[in-house]
Amino acid sequence: MSALWSNARHVLATGVALVAAGFCGAGMASAEPVDVELVLAVDVSLSMSPAELEIQRRGYAAALTHDSVLQAIADGAHGRIAISYVEWAGMTTQHIVVPWTAIAGREDAERVAARLSVHPPNSARRTSISAALEFGGDMFAESGFEGVKRVIDISGDGPNNQGGPVAAVRDRLVSQGITINGLPLMTNGGFDGGYDIANLDRYYTDCVIGGPGAFMIPVNDWTQFAEAVRRKLVLELAGIPPLRDTAELSNPPVILAQTMSASDCLAGEKMWRDRYWMMDAQ
Repeated sequence: MSALWSNARHVLATGVALVAAGFCGAGMASAEPVDVELVLAVDVSLSMSPAELEIQRRGYAAALTHDSVLQAIADGAHGRIAISYVEWAGMTTQHIVVPWTAIAGREDAERVAARLSVHPPNSARRTSISAALEFGGDMFAESGFEGVKRVIDISGDGPNNQGGPVAAVRDRLVSQGITINGLPLMTNGGFDGGYDIANLDRYYTDCVIGGPGAFMIPVNDWTQFAEAVRRKLVLELAGIPPLRDTAELSNPPVILAQTMSASDCLAGEKMWRDRYWMMDAQ
């Protein structure tokens, strides 16, 4: 009996060990290495017209399949990146159009581009850059990839006017090793232009972008959009920060992040408050 009991205990212990090993193996599964984990966060607030929303979708699709972007991906140490595409507006409006997807060549890029045309973009009220950044930051924890760099690439046509202060969110994400690059859209063509600011490019430089090698490219006309997206992706994927002297010669220009802020990072919130203070008081 003692021998039987000893054998039974051995079998039971072995089974428990195998189950435990299985759980540990599942929990410790390694993430897929990539050169860059990139969140493309795209503004779809009501200040964007339906035509402009379509220009954005087509611009990103064209950029992702452009030869120079594909070459930048191929030149990386791993030769592959991971991207997600998120459309955002107010504090509670973030819609994942393309979930985390690896791109290692033209076929992958064309599949992602095709997903951008499956459903038309929606739009929603308000502009919460801070909530979009927080949403993008949270997405890295669920990517299933491990990038040499983690980048949020955010575009928008107005300042933050809802949610937490954008500079505080920016600083928190930068402290986690995340780089934030910007694409301010200085185009003024949507339904609600009451919250525009004259120097949106400066606002993005001072209040939105940050982290190692952070930069932004302003778009002053929609004809510049596709080229601006393409150039920004190449710079983000190349792994080398743009040089200031060459940046100043390009059109549209590449502008690097600043160490000192000259902009009012609460300008959007103040405009919203000043316009609706009577309604809020009731």
